[in-house]
Amino acid sequence: MTFTVAPMKPAEGERIGRTSEDAGVGALRTERGNLPLERLDVRATITGLVGRVVLTTGFVNTHDSALEATYVFPLPDRAAVTGMKMTAGERTVEAELQERGQARQAYDDAIASGRRASIVEEERPDVFTMRVGNIPAGERVTVELSLVGPLVFEDGAATFRFPLVVAPRYVPGTPLPGPSVGDGYAQDTDLVPDASRITPPVLLPGFPNPVRLGITVRVDPAGLELGEVRSSLHTVVAEGDTVSVVPGERVDRDFVLRLAYAGNSSAVVCVPDADAEEGTYQLTVLPPDLETPVRPRDVVLLLDRSGSMSGWKMVAARRAAARIVDTLTADDTFAVLTFDDRVDHPAELGTGLVTATDRHRFRAVEHLAKVQARGGTEMVEPLRTGLTLLARTSEERDPVLVLVTDGQVGNEDQLLRDIAPLLHRTRVHAVGIDSAVNAGFLGRLAARGAGRCELVESEDRLDEAMTHIQRRIGAPVVTDVVVAPSSDLPKLPTAIFPGVPLVAFGRYRGAAPESFTVRGRTRDGSSWEETVAVLEHTEAAVRSQWARAALRDLEDRYATGERALEPEIVRTSLRFGVLCRFTAFVAVDERVVSDGSVHRVVQPVEQPAGWDLAAPPMPMAGGGYGGPAGAMSFAAPSAAFPRLGAPMPPGGPMPGGAPVPPDAPSRPAAPMPPGGPTSPGVPGAPTSPGAPSSPGAPPSPGVPPSPGAPPSPGAPPSPGAPMPPGAPPSPGGPPSPGAPPSPGAPPSPGAPPSPGAPPSPGAPPSPGAPPSPGAPIPPGAPMPAPPPPAPVPPNAPALPGAPVPPVPPRAGVSRRLRASLRGGGIATAGNHGAVFADDTAELREIAALEVPRLEQDAGRADWERRDLLDDLASRLGTLVAGKQGPAWEPLHRLVTELTAGGSDVDGLWARARQVLHEFAEGEKEEAPDRRRSFWR
Repeated sequence: MTFTVAPMKPAEGERIGRTSEDAGVGALRTERGNLPLERLDVRATITGLVGRVVLTTGFVNTHDSALEATYVFPLPDRAAVTGMKMTAGERTVEAELQERGQARQAYDDAIASGRRASIVEEERPDVFTMRVGNIPAGERVTVELSLVGPLVFEDGAATFRFPLVVAPRYVPGTPLPGPSVGDGYAQDTDLVPDASRITPPVLLPGFPNPVRLGITVRVDPAGLELGEVRSSLHTVVAEGDTVSVVPGERVDRDFVLRLAYAGNSSAVVCVPDADAEEGTYQLTVLPPDLETPVRPRDVVLLLDRSGSMSGWKMVAARRAAARIVDTLTADDTFAVLTFDDRVDHPAELGTGLVTATDRHRFRAVEHLAKVQARGGTEMVEPLRTGLTLLARTSEERDPVLVLVTDGQVGNEDQLLRDIAPLLHRTRVHAVGIDSAVNAGFLGRLAARGAGRCELVESEDRLDEAMTHIQRRIGAPVVTDVVVAPSSDLPKLPTAIFPGVPLVAFGRYRGAAPESFTVRGRTRDGSSWEETVAVLEHTEAAVRSQWARAALRDLEDRYATGERALEPEIVRTSLRFGVLCRFTAFVAVDERVVSDGSVHRVVQPVEQPAGWDLAAPPMPMAGGGYGGPAGAMSFAAPSAAFPRLGAPMPPGGPMPGGAPVPPDAPSRPAAPMPPGGPTSPGVPGAPTSPGAPSSPGAPPSPGVPPSPGAPPSPGAPPSPGAPMPPGAPPSPGGPPSPGAPPSPGAPPSPGAPPSPGAPPSPGAPPSPGAPPSPGAPIPPGAPMPAPPPPAPVPPNAPALPGAPVPPVPPRAGVSRRLRASLRGGGIATAGNHGAVFADDTAELREIAALEVPRLEQDAGRADWERRDLLDDLASRLGTLVAGKQGPAWEPLHRLVTELTAGGSDVDGLWARARQVLHEFAEGEKEEAPDRRRSFWR
């Protein structure tokens, strides 16, 4: 895509700053900067155990036409978003909280009428989308969000965690037909119907720091004794009671601040409503100091070994899992499962629970030590397997499931729904390991399983965190907790863990009670009770925190199948002024500043710090970056998630999908691509570091299979392992000494064929060798590189069936940006390898799909239609390459005309629509019985 940049005044250019000289691949150099998000400011005030935050996002329009910017960003999963305002120049507009569909309509109407507007919507408890539209050329707009939330208090320290980046998430399921509902790189699937709304494009490595980050935290102990204050991931400076992040930090990891507090005690704070007929309370009860021994346990340990866990996370996860195994005693039984897109067990321990003897624990730790990251995060099957193993635990024993993962999955609702019937008495603990962990999902999972969630943001903090984890996994000190007076919402905690106070929010009717009573049972079955006197207060944050906790509880119940709760969720959200998944904050300025035509830009996010990703490939058309037509992205897909949107392997998750986001646009009928943009068989599909690729592709070198684990379909055997019949030799490795080649197996790369030996029937050619004339290319095999063309005399007629190179795009237009602009179409050799239509009937069907697209886009600006025509010429040139005969001649002429360009865009547009319509209406042929993964 090309666009002009209006000149700037020198003073304005100095304020914005210029692109640095070390700009990496993918940086778009303009004199106004790179991307619309210019700055991100976090201004927090911590009062005791309550955090209040004002988040300011600053956008600047670097284009010469009105801009709409989309930004997908995280927020603390337990924080309540209570307000929003938009400021442009001297005009400030306070946002209204409305039902989500109504808010979207108000925003869309404002944009169409040329007025400034902004909207913020919740996609997950910790993932939100902000859209800011009709930013005039060269103008800045800021959007402020107000939040309030509790700090986690454990083992004498409070933790303030503010996430800054949405990490790439694995998206399972079958791609849905039609356009995506969002602008992300992942295609929507039946299991994650809003995948495109939670997967923002990721900046290419080497991109200069695009966002000025400012974080300032003022700490008021509120009567508590404050000890050491630590920041675990960022460099900070302290001045008085304020902590600030040093300038230059990138927006690529969570900000974590730990405050050592002393002197905390049990308390109840009651805040009456304005009419005094109801009120909200916050109850805090310290855990009792009991020395009762723990009961025997049945423990299942699940270790995530997916591709996103590579690097330091895999090392930390192995250590954490081994430490958990070491805490078991001979009275316990256990099982260890490691999983990615399949589940593995230690070879000598079988698939069931075994006694935690020294020998068994040694074998388990030995297995864990060999685990390497690979594959996708298929979490349903291991959770189901683990919970099934614990379903028959006797009443005298405690069933415990421990999940060690980064939690980077998109199908959170499906997971919660599918495991709910299997939980029974099992207590679920989550250990989240990542610098940008999916804390929202792991917290929800632990809450559903009445367990604890511990987050480890760096390897340096692992030992400290594991000491805490061991205490929690041992067993709670009090179970069957009941609070009186009771509250309907949210669901109150049922256990008190060592070192962790019980914190409960609720509502009461009438006058505030004089005291609250907490009852439960200790480990040995004895009764326990504590009464706490009430303190009345006017702290509004208590109401907001209760509302957020209540909404999370209702939303989780909605996700597990209670769909009738939607009206109650909306009523609660609007009554208490707290954002939820069914409402949105929207701000609309009444001043008209444009003609309603906007240039759409999706703000890419940083690659999370510490992620060990390979060089990202080019985006794939049809499921890639940039979303719908008109969206633009300067990003690369995450190489750590090769199977985003891919179909499930055998043994995958149970049928059923997650709830569709409210007011998601309906999908027109369209051919459904098999397996999505990275489905098996699509040449050039990316793979994770160390991850097995689609069936038929070898795993990454140097990753040994787990002992006793069956090989992946199509994967080469381990060194020294017997070669199964018909299996190909390892890539790059020689065949076994003296072993004849298997029938149909390709020769080793670089190895010459046996003298005079004909190629095996159906075998692909050796690397670098041209295919046999007319030989079909096996499904899933990469497209072979064509041989160097022989010199052709000028004006020589083309030979029938000879390959014709694709028509080059117009000079100065990036194919990558055009593919991103289109958001669909043919995957060309410039992105994921060539994919060719193989008969006239198929191409007629494709032409029939293009005609309504041309009709729909006819009203776009000339420069935009010029770019779409270039894209069409490139894709058609790829499709008709090598096609000869009268039936193909109109398309060849059209490609030539579009490539030549010209100033008459209207004429070219009408010509393209006419030719494609006539070709689509030509003599029909029966379409092949397969679906195209390269066309939407």
